[in-house]
Amino acid sequence: MAEQWWKESVIYQIYPRSFSDSNGDGIGDIKGITEKLDYLKELGIDVVWLSPVYQSPNDDNGYDISDYRNIMDEFGTMEDWEEMLDGMHKRGIRLVMDLVVNHSSDEHAWFTEARKSKDSPFRDYYIWHPGKDGQPPNNWGSFFGGSAWDYDELSDEYYLHLFSNKQPDLNWENRELREEIYDLMKFWLDKGADGFRMDVINLISKDSNLPDAEVTSRDRYQWGGDYFVNGPKFVEYMTEMNEKVLQHYDAMTVGEMPMATPEDGARYTDEDNGIVNMLFQFEHMDVTSGPGGKWDQQPWQLTDLKRIISKWQTELHGKGWNSLYMENHDQPRSVSVFGDDETYRVESAKMLAAWLHFLQGTPYIYQGQELGMTNVYFDSIEDYEDIETLNMYREEVMEKGKHPEDVMKAIHKKGRDNARTPMQWTDDNHAGFTTGTPWLKVNANYPDLNARKALSDENSVFYFYQKLIRLRKEYPVIIHGDYCLLLEEHENLYVYSRSYKNTTLLLAANFSAETSHMTLPEKFNGGKILVNNYSDAPKSLDHQSTMRAYEVRAYLL
Repeated sequence: MAEQWWKESVIYQIYPRSFSDSNGDGIGDIKGITEKLDYLKELGIDVVWLSPVYQSPNDDNGYDISDYRNIMDEFGTMEDWEEMLDGMHKRGIRLVMDLVVNHSSDEHAWFTEARKSKDSPFRDYYIWHPGKDGQPPNNWGSFFGGSAWDYDELSDEYYLHLFSNKQPDLNWENRELREEIYDLMKFWLDKGADGFRMDVINLISKDSNLPDAEVTSRDRYQWGGDYFVNGPKFVEYMTEMNEKVLQHYDAMTVGEMPMATPEDGARYTDEDNGIVNMLFQFEHMDVTSGPGGKWDQQPWQLTDLKRIISKWQTELHGKGWNSLYMENHDQPRSVSVFGDDETYRVESAKMLAAWLHFLQGTPYIYQGQELGMTNVYFDSIEDYEDIETLNMYREEVMEKGKHPEDVMKAIHKKGRDNARTPMQWTDDNHAGFTTGTPWLKVNANYPDLNARKALSDENSVFYFYQKLIRLRKEYPVIIHGDYCLLLEEHENLYVYSRSYKNTTLLLAANFSAETSHMTLPEKFNGGKILVNNYSDAPKSLDHQSTMRAYEVRAYLL
């Protein structure tokens, strides 16, 4: 497969509201990011993915955009953005912007004009439909709860919103709208951006008949994904986007694609005729989810995680490209889900890092992951800010009568604010994030868990990540090698090999607090150790050995 800069990169996601506040208003901002660029340079990352910084009323923390060409006042100015970009490029760091074009804000000029009249030239920029017998046009449910339709009194019609009712879905069937989107993409690429992360991009094409979803639960509104996930014209629209915009730039694209399968992944990221460079899939993140979805948390099994990861590793090898991630702004902290965020926090954070970074694909680090930041356990729903979390709490407690304690347990495990607490820079007040009152409370463990402390400790999680990034640049097997799963049925150990030309890499990771015996085929002997999270790990590989709690070791054979 062709060599590409984005294959060899490590990407760092910044959630600007929670990263660094430069002016003391309690909200992270662009100048705050610029002030921390040397920190990112020291970590060694190659690309920053910046969550939305565009003008927005903040119903969904910036994923509801009212002006795609302007910077949110709270975050700064366009001059601040240009200064940040210049600082990144001078340090050899590229910038990927967030492209949110499945929906806009209901405060976007397009929607305010569309609302005024059925004859407005902007009416068809959105999806409108008359109701049925005083009810919404169909039974689709929103991702954020309730109906996916909202009634507009002025025109006596409903508009579609797969997310918040302040996030009306854009109508990609309209050619003028698509041209507007391509123009705004060119605007940012011409300003020097290096690509896009595309928010829920595989939802942009809907079945225009808008049929009712199959009734699979007793809920009033049902899952309608059969009619808008990878919809009928999705590939057509993305092909047009590539022809009109992306092929004219050296730009990286990663598409967020809920419900994507490895078959989708291989097709959409195909080197010759794919539509994106890589995609975010959620199958591995759903390994903890029960029949009721993300809030229905169940004990998870390592064999299930192995099956999912191995499927994506093998089915995309030689065809497309994987994105490697275990946390982001929508997901809880990985060390709290897949590791141990108390006794073995440092060991399990390092184990997860090495296990992920040695797979094939482009690794993503979410801000604070390189410190081993953990989930937050707020006692009161009043301390949470996320719209999805607050809507769910209201539905489950107020409407369905569930016990608040049980609902809070689910929020502690999977709520999106777990990843959105402010970045923990120091042990000073508010973790050094702000001199004011932070928009969201800081995790209480910041006095012991912060960047200042990590940078002064050569054995910290930070320096472990730094080493992983450096090794990736030194050993082509990490980027190009094929993947082979070993000990497939072992419930504690995840062991795999990567082979490329004359080099084999073997990684063994213990995903449990139990000591586990490891017996490998006899050919896995010798070599030299590349990575370990226990200082007294064997310097060469013995095909029979013992793995301690959350231990990880990688050998070059």
